[in-house]
Amino acid sequence: MNSAQIEPFFAVLKAANPQPASELEYSSVFELLAAVLLSAQATDVSVNKATRRLFAVANTPARMLALGTEGIAEYIKSIGLFRTKARNLHETCRILIERHGGQVPSTREALEALPGVGRKTANVVLNVAFGEPTMAVDTHIFRVGNRTGLAPGKTALEVEMRLLERVPEAYRVDAHHWLILHGRYVCLARRPLCEECLVAPFCDSRPFYEHSPPARHLNPA
Repeated sequence: MNSAQIEPFFAVLKAANPQPASELEYSSVFELLAAVLLSAQATDVSVNKATRRLFAVANTPARMLALGTEGIAEYIKSIGLFRTKARNLHETCRILIERHGGQVPSTREALEALPGVGRKTANVVLNVAFGEPTMAVDTHIFRVGNRTGLAPGKTALEVEMRLLERVPEAYRVDAHHWLILHGRYVCLARRPLCEECLVAPFCDSRPFYEHSPPARHLNPA
């Protein structure tokens, strides 16, 4: 994807889905942090099923801490690595209360100091909760960045840095949502739906596009 194609690429994504949002369910910054922490190596659907029950009884750091590690684990045992995630979430709540007055911090350094919170999780919280133009590179964005030629890289960090360089400022806040949704519903891992893709004309890999014009709307709703 050359530089001239990047702006129209995102303009098409924006026109199809003007207000993209995370598919994780949450009603506060703390719930967002907890949900993203739990989402590692798990689908948003599975996390939402677990957090609907969990947040009904513990939607603050203090209430979550009161559940204890085993109590948290009972609510999230349908999610992969649930015991490790329960420990991390419990310890995170303790730190939030002791060091941050029960509030989720708004700096990368403080977020990444929380157990189970890596760069990707911090980027999601900084972007979704605090409006920072970060790029949370998951498996979908990594694939889309490389396959389209938008942000090629061998590691998630390389793709992230390339996106920060190439994504126009006007699209930067919402870019990671558009790219995740595109990878989740259209630019699939095994068999991308190139023949239904609205942004196929700008993609470096479009084996089906030449024979079938794009038609798919990118908003999964």
